[in-house]
Amino acid sequence: MHQLSQRFYFDAAHTLNRASRPADEARSSQRIHGHTYWAELLLEGEPDAHTGMVVDLGLVRQHIERLRTRLDHAFLDELPGLGQPTLENLCSFILTQLQADLPALVAVRVWRDSTGDGCTLRRTT
Repeated sequence: MHQLSQRFYFDAAHTLNRASRPADEARSSQRIHGHTYWAELLLEGEPDAHTGMVVDLGLVRQHIERLRTRLDHAFLDELPGLGQPTLENLCSFILTQLQADLPALVAVRVWRDSTGDGCTLRRTT
């Protein structure tokens, strides 16, 4: 089984209700703030006998770019279908948005270098 990956980034703003944190710690998250997010897709399969590819990475980049234009410089709180703009929900959103067009997609990772936070979601079926 071969695994391919493709990485992209987007800059976006959001707020975050962190009710589980003390009020003085949660206050900064409740204000609009932004991050540079990185995302990586993991695609898995056997190479096609004719093309030698699991999937054409040019095609993968086309699908990423369509999604990236929706995410880049967006206010994530207003993105339909995302829900609370957490790393977990971003992974789920990206996977959901791309899995129909990229059936070899098996995992999505989203992280922020600036804070060291990250999340990985692996498709279960």
